[in-house]
Amino acid sequence: MHRISLNYTLGTDVVPALVRNPLLDLLQAVSDQGSISAAARQLGLSYRHVWGELKRWDAEFGQPLILWEKGQAARLTDFGAKLLWAERQAQARLLPQIEALRADLERAFAVAFDESAHVLTFYASHDEALTLLSEQARGQRLHLDIRFTGSVDAIRALNEGRCEMAGFHTRIEPARGSLSQRSYKPLLRPGRHKLIGFARRTQGLIVAPGNPLGLRSLHDLADPDVRFVNRALGTGTRVLFDELLADAGIAPGAIRGHDWVEQSHAAVAHAVATGAADAGFGIEASANARGLDFVPVVDENYFLACLKSSLEHPATQALLALLRTAEWQRRLAALPGYVPMRCGEVLSMSRVLPWWRFRTPAPK
Repeated sequence: MHRISLNYTLGTDVVPALVRNPLLDLLQAVSDQGSISAAARQLGLSYRHVWGELKRWDAEFGQPLILWEKGQAARLTDFGAKLLWAERQAQARLLPQIEALRADLERAFAVAFDESAHVLTFYASHDEALTLLSEQARGQRLHLDIRFTGSVDAIRALNEGRCEMAGFHTRIEPARGSLSQRSYKPLLRPGRHKLIGFARRTQGLIVAPGNPLGLRSLHDLADPDVRFVNRALGTGTRVLFDELLADAGIAPGAIRGHDWVEQSHAAVAHAVATGAADAGFGIEASANARGLDFVPVVDENYFLACLKSSLEHPATQALLALLRTAEWQRRLAALPGYVPMRCGEVLSMSRVLPWWRFRTPAPK
């Protein structure tokens, strides 16, 4: 049985939060390039080194990873393709946990190297823009300790004192009595919580390149031949999706795969990219990152929530200042499917979430 060991590097360069494996990177390069020599050039390695590594791993596994004949393109064997698929699937599924692990390590080293650095702990719904924000914040001596979790769990973590900031998202005009109201209203209290503007983003159908099944709406997902991949209960995207189904009069049981769940937008996109599913529901940035097509369905607001008592804390003030900068808002707008939404403004909860109505008693 082959076992897994992990390690990490310490440095000043910003690198993706992935657990890299040289063999799998090599297989990906050969698959992309169709040539061992071209794969070696892509990875900055010598042909001799790459050839030697492939032979060493063939012996280790007892079966070949690459099929190569003179005059023909190199390609992965069935075993090599399965190995690469399994690793990439694990990477996509574990991305939120890997990001959290990196945040833990960065927080520890931030304190070790600079005691005056600001550290702000987030629990947040999985979001590409928050990862980008974390990278930019490091240059401002602000370290965002982000734990990606569902929107509902994020607000609960805020209320239980496990974080200082929670990220969650809702439709721009969530209706009274909606699933969004039933999910979030019991967890948020005007006067106790404050909302901070962050982003407006688009969610929709993540589909294969060219949209071969011609999927255009949620009603198309009810076709029994369409394989769907969903997000887990407790995530903001699942709340949103089930709310949209209810509005459209579509029973969840009518969708093949409604109960097949993944923990992140990246994992949903990976399932579509590998052909395991025909469609998923998620953000455009994740579809774009994997060369997939995207069918927009609904715009939503992504908010940051904190306790009113923490607004004046130095770390919170540093975050608000960063969100208000033109540089950050330009970077956010460049992300597919995102536009800035009152970035860094402290918002009235009763105005942006129309679930509370305060009435002054009529004079007697």
